[in-house]
Amino acid sequence: MIRIIAFLALLVAACSGESCTDPVITPAAYTTSDAVISSESVFIVELSLACANGAQSVTLYADVNGRQFPVTRGQDVGKYQVSWSLPHKQASSGTYQVKFFDEESYSALRKAQRNNEDVNAIQPLFSVNIDHRCLSVQVVLGGGSVCCGGVVGQRAPAARS
Repeated sequence: MIRIIAFLALLVAACSGESCTDPVITPAAYTTSDAVISSESVFIVELSLACANGAQSVTLYADVNGRQFPVTRGQDVGKYQVSWSLPHKQASSGTYQVKFFDEESYSALRKAQRNNEDVNAIQPLFSVNIDHRCLSVQVVLGGGSVCCGGVVGQRAPAARS
C-alpha cells in the first residue's frame, strides 16, 4: 500500500508542469550596480509569461553559459524569477543570454549533456538577453567598479513542434 501511495505521489509531481505554446514574455533584469559594497555580481531576471494555450503552471529552468538554474514561480499567475551570482572578476561586461526551458526541453538538454552531445541543438522555449556593463572608476571609488544592467533583447521561437 505504501508503494502505491509513493508511486501516485511521484506521478502527480512528475505531471505537475504544463506545456506552453507560443510564449509571450515581458522580461525585466537587474545586475549589481555597486561592486564596492558587494563581493559578487548578482543577476536577476523577472518575467511575465503568457502562453497561447492558456498554460499557467509551467515549470521552467534557465541556462546561462552552460550552468542551469531552477526558475521560481511567483505568487501571481505567470510571474517567474531566476537569479545567480558570479565573482566580479568572472562577471565580464557584455550580453548574457539566458535560455529558458520547459520540462521537456530541459530533460533533452540534460540528456545531451550526459551523452556529450551538442547541447546547442536543443531549442529553448524562449531566451532573454541581459546587458551587464561595468565601468572602472578608479579615482572616485578607489579601485571599485560600478555596473548596471538591463534587458537588451528577447527571443521566442515562432513555432514549436
